[in-house]
Amino acid sequence: MLSTVLEINADTTSDEPLTTMQSLPGAFMKKLMMANVNARSVKCLTTDQEVSYCGVDNLDTDTDSSDVINPLDLITALFLCSDGFLQQEMVQKMSMCQFAVPLLLPNCDTKQSTLMLWALRDIVRKFRPSSQMATNAFVEERIVLSDIPMVSFVRLGQSSLSKSQILNKLLSNPQQYHDTFVHHDMECGDIPRQISDGLVEISWYFPCGNRNIDMFTKPVAVANLRGDIRSFETQFSFLCQTSAAVYIFTDDLEADFKVLEAEITKAELFLVVNSQNKTFRVDTLKKMITNYSINPTNVIVKKKQNDAEFVKTLQSSVGDIIEKSINRLTIENMADVAHQMGILVDEDGDCQSARKKAEEITSNFKDTMKFKHEQLPLQGTIWKELSQLEKEMCRLRKAGDKDIEHYKSSLKRKEKELREKQYTFDMSDSMASFILGLSSSGAERSYFLKWMRINLDNLSRQNLSALRDQYKDLCQHSPEKKDDIKDLDKQLSDCSLGLEHFLRELGQLYEASCSLPESSLQRKQMEHLPGLCAQMLLDGFPVELVDGDASNIPLKWISAVLTRLHTLVQSNSKIRVVTVLGVQSTGKSTLLNTMFGVQFAVSSGRCTRGAFMLLIKVNKELKEELKCDFIMIIDTEGLKSPELAQLDDSHEHDNELATLVIGLSDVTIINIAMENSTEMKDILQIVVHAFIRMKEVGKKPVCHFVHQNVSDMSAHDNNMRDRKKLLEQLNEMTQAAARMEKQENITKFTDVMEYDPDTSSCYIPGLWHGTPPMAPVNAGYSEAVYGFKKTLMKDFIKCQRNDDLTHFLKWTQSLWKSVKFEKFIFSFRNSLVADAYSKLCSEYNGWEWAFQKEMYNWMIGAETKINNIGMTDQNLGRSIGNVLNELMAEASEKLSLGEKEIQDNLVKYFENQDGHVSLVEKYKEDFVSSAKTLRRETENTVRNKLQGAVEIKEGMTELDNIKSSQASTMEKKVLDLLQNCRQKKSVLSDKALSKEFENMWSKTLSEIHFKGLPKRDVSQGAFIMLRGNLSTRGSHVNSLLVGTRLVDCGKAAFVVESGGLWEKTKGFMVHRDHDHRRKKLQDFCNDIITQCQDFIRQKVEHKTDYHDTNIKELLNKIDETLQQQKKMKVGDECEVYLKLHICGIAARQFQKMHDDFIALNDPRKCLEQSKYNYYTDFMNLFHERDQCQKKAEDFTKLCLRPAVEEYVTKRIGPDVVDEVVTGEGSEDYSTRTAFQFSILKELLTDENYEKYSEYIHFYKTFVKQWLFDQIVKQLSKESRLQKMENKHLSNIVRKITDNISTVSKAASTVNNIKTFIGIICNMLGEDLAFPKDALDSIMILNTSTANTEQFAKYLKEFVREMEKSLASVYDRKTDLRYITKRLRLLPFKPQDKMFTSLFGCGEVCPFCKAPCEAGGKEHTKHFTSIHRPKGLSGWVNKQSNVLLTNICSSSVIGNGLFINGLTGDDGHPYKKYQTYYPDWIITGDTSIEASDYWKYVMAIFNERIAKGTDSLPADIPKDWNILTAEDAMKSLKGSFNVSE
Repeated sequence: MLSTVLEINADTTSDEPLTTMQSLPGAFMKKLMMANVNARSVKCLTTDQEVSYCGVDNLDTDTDSSDVINPLDLITALFLCSDGFLQQEMVQKMSMCQFAVPLLLPNCDTKQSTLMLWALRDIVRKFRPSSQMATNAFVEERIVLSDIPMVSFVRLGQSSLSKSQILNKLLSNPQQYHDTFVHHDMECGDIPRQISDGLVEISWYFPCGNRNIDMFTKPVAVANLRGDIRSFETQFSFLCQTSAAVYIFTDDLEADFKVLEAEITKAELFLVVNSQNKTFRVDTLKKMITNYSINPTNVIVKKKQNDAEFVKTLQSSVGDIIEKSINRLTIENMADVAHQMGILVDEDGDCQSARKKAEEITSNFKDTMKFKHEQLPLQGTIWKELSQLEKEMCRLRKAGDKDIEHYKSSLKRKEKELREKQYTFDMSDSMASFILGLSSSGAERSYFLKWMRINLDNLSRQNLSALRDQYKDLCQHSPEKKDDIKDLDKQLSDCSLGLEHFLRELGQLYEASCSLPESSLQRKQMEHLPGLCAQMLLDGFPVELVDGDASNIPLKWISAVLTRLHTLVQSNSKIRVVTVLGVQSTGKSTLLNTMFGVQFAVSSGRCTRGAFMLLIKVNKELKEELKCDFIMIIDTEGLKSPELAQLDDSHEHDNELATLVIGLSDVTIINIAMENSTEMKDILQIVVHAFIRMKEVGKKPVCHFVHQNVSDMSAHDNNMRDRKKLLEQLNEMTQAAARMEKQENITKFTDVMEYDPDTSSCYIPGLWHGTPPMAPVNAGYSEAVYGFKKTLMKDFIKCQRNDDLTHFLKWTQSLWKSVKFEKFIFSFRNSLVADAYSKLCSEYNGWEWAFQKEMYNWMIGAETKINNIGMTDQNLGRSIGNVLNELMAEASEKLSLGEKEIQDNLVKYFENQDGHVSLVEKYKEDFVSSAKTLRRETENTVRNKLQGAVEIKEGMTELDNIKSSQASTMEKKVLDLLQNCRQKKSVLSDKALSKEFENMWSKTLSEIHFKGLPKRDVSQGAFIMLRGNLSTRGSHVNSLLVGTRLVDCGKAAFVVESGGLWEKTKGFMVHRDHDHRRKKLQDFCNDIITQCQDFIRQKVEHKTDYHDTNIKELLNKIDETLQQQKKMKVGDECEVYLKLHICGIAARQFQKMHDDFIALNDPRKCLEQSKYNYYTDFMNLFHERDQCQKKAEDFTKLCLRPAVEEYVTKRIGPDVVDEVVTGEGSEDYSTRTAFQFSILKELLTDENYEKYSEYIHFYKTFVKQWLFDQIVKQLSKESRLQKMENKHLSNIVRKITDNISTVSKAASTVNNIKTFIGIICNMLGEDLAFPKDALDSIMILNTSTANTEQFAKYLKEFVREMEKSLASVYDRKTDLRYITKRLRLLPFKPQDKMFTSLFGCGEVCPFCKAPCEAGGKEHTKHFTSIHRPKGLSGWVNKQSNVLLTNICSSSVIGNGLFINGLTGDDGHPYKKYQTYYPDWIITGDTSIEASDYWKYVMAIFNERIAKGTDSLPADIPKDWNILTAEDAMKSLKGSFNVSE
């Protein structure tokens, strides 16, 4: 089978020597399919391992011929074993090589011959008879239909003349000899024939029109019967009936010539004898002539002359026959003769039934234009108009001053009308017959398609031949006649009719039906059509990808075909794509046909248009190595020359085509004819643009430059200069193209792709060896193409991508949508790119969160250490400064490791070739920068937090010292009293003891000098901090602070003043609120104030003392927000007044916090609060009661419990984040894009105007609250918060009890409770922050020896009770109020962390205010998936006060202007928006449905928006009003690349 031979297998590019007879057929076929003229010379290595020099001694030894085969036997065997399609392909390639091909094929088993009519049917030859020399016109004919006279050559008995060798000389110009027929002196030609006797071969001679070269002035067919005619009478009879003349070679003049007696012949018989033969007798010859009535003039005798003279005589005889021949029979008509003689014809059976089906379609017309109009109506004007409409929807060139959305809506209506017009046509009879033929069984379907192609080619040849010649002549000699050329070009297009036109009609039938409702019967009837086309592809037929006439891809049709094909091959559809591009008529199709053995249409003139795809199967054994199931070959039309490009905007078409096919390719072959350097430059320009665009989208196809028609192949180095020149040209064009594509960082071709001039250039000699039409294929051409094919196979193996047909389809859809724009949008994002980007963002977010969580947990431990300084033995003897330095060093190391881990993960991620990472390669640096920024920001946070903790600790030192001093004094007095009371002889009652204690307490209090903390003026300290913050900002800023009292600031609401700060909005399009810009700044400032108030409230809730760090952190927070939102352009005055306002609020609240702290920590009050503890301890010590139980209870209740509660509280924040981002519904929070999708989806479900309004106008507040509500909802399910709290409670309780056990085991060294508690605190010092006052109160009067084992036992019991008690507190399950309150009081607020991650950079679209969705913090470009009508944000037309419907994704491809404070009164084209907004990428709306979501929202809330903005409702385009919620959801899913 043909498909088996064309299959890519291990032998395809193997050069292993042939060692067995079984390997010969494969080797022959491999060479033949590549049109290699040496194909007939294949033989086993064993016959040629060493050259034998036969001496005299070896004369008697015969050479063993058991492992050699005559080439004719090999060819006969292969034809007998092949199906009709492979036979046809073999004949085609043999004909190219100028090999004789079988006319009658003998079968040695059945002894029957077959006329190879079908096999010969596909040969088309072009020649110029001498009669047409004056006109310079060629004749192009299908050989089986051509009435070329045939002369046959046969042998009777023995002949000393080599018939085949004589024939080769007869057909060859002396300077261009070629072995057309296999003869005795060829390699293996002397091996006895086994099965090929009885074979009739045929070859043809075609003149080129040059009398000095031509052997004959008219074409002639030459048949050659192998073997003695006495053994093959049927074949001889057939030749006598079908030939103009039969030349009988014989030396055996006395033989039995009965075969001649019986023959009734229509052919003139000639006798060819050799007078030099020993048995030759003149009288015998005369007798024979008389007996068999042979004309004496028809006897050709080879006398004492060389072969050249003899051949001339023979040529003269044949020339006469050609001139006077009456018996001319086409090969097709020979079938009748064959049937009469019992000779089989290979077209009988399936072939004939398929022919009838094809002829039902093709036999009824002559006028192709009329036929196309009547029988193929859908692809005519309507389809071309639809194609233009599609492009206009993207380019909006003709919109003029019309409202863009109304214009787009009108285009959509027109599209609908055209589709409706399409399906008013009933399916034509021809298309019904065509579909019937396509639905046939396997072999019959293939025959049907072949017959269709053959018949249509025959028709086109008749109609187009003259037009093509005129077209070519005008292009070459009169290129200035542009109108004539254009007219001819259109005629060529209109008159050409091929299989692709029928398939186009199929596509349009399908596409038109897709516009019908799904339940429509007409639509259901068309659903099977893509399957028919998919089967065609699978059978090896080329299918049109790009319709060259309409310059469009019928995307629905192609999508359905490829999807069906994917199903047909059971999803085993991994492909490698190879494309060839080049100027027209440079041998692109021939190159592919030679390389892969396939048959793309090869014809002169500009007839084939667009791009065709063809599949070649990959053998099972090679699938793993090549990582694909098929190789897809894309052949493209020739790109036009610059002169022709001006005629019909084809330069644009060529650019589109090149961008598309290069984008789809794994390997791109740029085909260059060396003799045409001007056209080469033109194609290189197109190609370089395409490669730059592909680099931008992460596609890097391998590129090969194939230089054809290279005359000097002597050395690769000879072309060094050419390669250097080519690279210089490529670099020059790359720079020019990069400027046009706004990619100035690209300066040379190697920046765009890996290109090595030495390995990426292939030099191929001319195709023909000699002068066509009698020239065979140049052996150097085949070998060079074979060498190139080996290079391609290596490229396929290296190729990292692993895409199947579904990916190919996605690329086709998105690339084509992008190229339909006037300029290829280099911000191109298709679903694969979006998916790859989403995966990268999701991965990076995971790494970022792991890093942040690790650092947060470390921070908790570090703060706990600082808090416990002086309370545990752990840090005794070390200053706070030393501890801080150690912690900072440790933090720096952890930060470096964390950053390195993220960077390593990024490197690994991009090294791993799965998941299309190459598509997002250009974003890599953004994420590298984001990791660095993350480390820097985290380092600042850690430093500030630790320094703040140290400052707080240092601030408490004075108070702690006062308290310690007083406690020490009181403890000494109590112990003194205890000793005095014990020494008294009389036993004191409890009442007396109490009186003694009261006296001692009163006396001691009067003796102690209580000195509390000094009271600070917070506003003064805060003002100094503020002045320091603004000190570098210049004199004007500092002058604004003069005379300001901070204590008076922030009492009234903060108001942004207008005038001076803002330019007034100019132009026709304004926001309804004329104070809009001031209000935007007001909202921004209000947001900062709200954030700062939250920060102040958190600080106040901690009930600590005021420290300057508080104001420092506050000012840092304001500066960070202002820095992040540079685009708000907050003026200096506004910034100063904002900071004064916030610091005024903070100063008052911090002053109250400070006053409360001093009151709470008054030394006398604190001491008096401890009076009861001192008294009970005194009484217990006097009565020598065991204090273990009480101290264990107090330690648990006063120290452990608050520390444990704080431990749990600090740790559940990160757990909440983990739960939300990894649990159920986590995909909604994996990336900013997914987050946006989930919000918009919920808004659509609720359809609540107030919510939409808040989302649009107060996005940040809305998102924060929405996120918080989602977290609460998530935590209320299945007691998730309770589980987190209990997990950490269990962990710390386990740690506490383990440590208690450890200490109690060392009871011998621990003899009092104070030491025991100290060791416990020390061991838990990194986990629990113990309250100092409570711990100090427990430690007093605990120095005496105690039963520490008993204390440990009690302590464990109380810890267990504490665990139960806390667990019951946490057991609120789904109590939303508890969860809400708990989340708001967490020190680590999960909603804030997630908001920071998901809210992103905070940038919004400069036109419609849709938020940026780019990942990482340091992305260089902002983008959003879906843009909105401006009216949603309150923008109106200045004159009419009507809300606007413009969507910026439409505006950027239209011709409109935008006018704002940046542009001035003249405005600026939307298309060039990046002049003012270079950081934004606004991709043109690639489909009319992309913004359906917001169109729907605008339509349903139009009246409400108008009422809320005091404007008139928008003039909503008609198609917006018919949108449903389902349409909006579909649009949303499409925009965010969410599958159904």
